[in-house]
Amino acid sequence: MNGERENGIPPREGATTSASGQTTRERSNRLGEILRFNERFVREKAFASFVTDRFPDKKLVILTCMDTRLVELLTKAMNLKNGDAKIIRNAGAIVTQPFGNVMRSIIVALYELGADEVMVVGHHDCGMTALDSGRILEKMLSRGIRPEVLETLKNSGIDLGRWLTGFDSVREGVERSVSIIRNHPLLPADTPVHGLIMDPVTGKLDLVTDGYEYLKTVKARA
Repeated sequence: MNGERENGIPPREGATTSASGQTTRERSNRLGEILRFNERFVREKAFASFVTDRFPDKKLVILTCMDTRLVELLTKAMNLKNGDAKIIRNAGAIVTQPFGNVMRSIIVALYELGADEVMVVGHHDCGMTALDSGRILEKMLSRGIRPEVLETLKNSGIDLGRWLTGFDSVREGVERSVSIIRNHPLLPADTPVHGLIMDPVTGKLDLVTDGYEYLKTVKARA
């Protein structure tokens, strides 16, 4: 990197420039801003309206996407307040492994934290539908990851292309995650697992699969 900003103004002395065009000093200013706000937040006791315990009042565990548009929209659109639900966020609201971190969090919420219902909430216009693993690998190289590191991982049996692959459609992603959760050998048999898709602009929810109806069907077949 040439150490200059995209606008032609060089960074201040002692600052380096990232691939996003921001200097390390600018990034540290974000941290300082957060810490200063936090100090004021605690001093003024602004936390008082958020006090609750670790058990979800609505007994829900929600798996959703880390998309910035959902940070506040999801809880407002679902009438959730602090303390109502356990919310797990990742890229695409995806469960990729039955014994990975996401599924472990769901299981812990169900057995230890009082949850008894699961909702997978994807959203329209999800970045995981357009994820290009090749482009991400190129960006890794451009940001300093050595080619031999990628080659070593490949030779170790790690398929980075597959690891960085999303899904063809949001509905497919939600259905796949719901299926993995419903069929997990450690899931309590009476746990409803729902699938929904949210509009990231309006917050409107579309039902993909109703966990109550699914359980009725399963019981009818038994």
